[in-house]
Amino acid sequence: MHPEHDRDPDHETAAEQAAEVPGADAQGETPAQEAADADATGEPDLDERPQDPAQLTMLLEDARAKADDAQDKLLRTRAEMENMSRRQTKELENAHRFALEGFVKELLQVRDSLELGHAAAQESDADVAKLREGTELTLKLLGDVMGKFGVERVSPEGEPFNPELHQAMSMQPRADLPPNTVTNVIQSGYTLNGRLVRPALVMVSAQA
Repeated sequence: MHPEHDRDPDHETAAEQAAEVPGADAQGETPAQEAADADATGEPDLDERPQDPAQLTMLLEDARAKADDAQDKLLRTRAEMENMSRRQTKELENAHRFALEGFVKELLQVRDSLELGHAAAQESDADVAKLREGTELTLKLLGDVMGKFGVERVSPEGEPFNPELHQAMSMQPRADLPPNTVTNVIQSGYTLNGRLVRPALVMVSAQA
């Protein structure tokens, strides 16, 4: 008797039983079991995407509303930046246009003093001493106004020649002074807040 004929049907292997199940693979899993395993892995099921047209329409309208809101904010920001730029440009123009307003107001009193002195000089009995005194006061007033706005006079007589502030017009042989000393100021120079506006025209000593 052969052993194959004595095998008990109840003792068939799992592989043999799986082979008898329609659609089962070699591991004994059915398509339903494979689908369940795929769901357990967390992979999205295409059938779970919203298919309701009303829901799709609602999502589309929400996306459009968000896009419109972002566009509106962008336009508002751009408009605010343009307005700020225009204001800054206008303020800068006004600053340039009226930068000398304070200086002009201070300068007016100097002109008033000059006009008074000129009118007094026209009198037949004009007092020269008083006119001289008035002129000196006017010059002092002018110097104070200029100094108030950072304008300083450059009058370097007796100082060493400085090519950054002085312009030599001629040389004078001088035995009593070191060479390159300013002997005479032909025309005063001026600086504005430390920056040279006009050099002083000077005569400079040379070795005798």
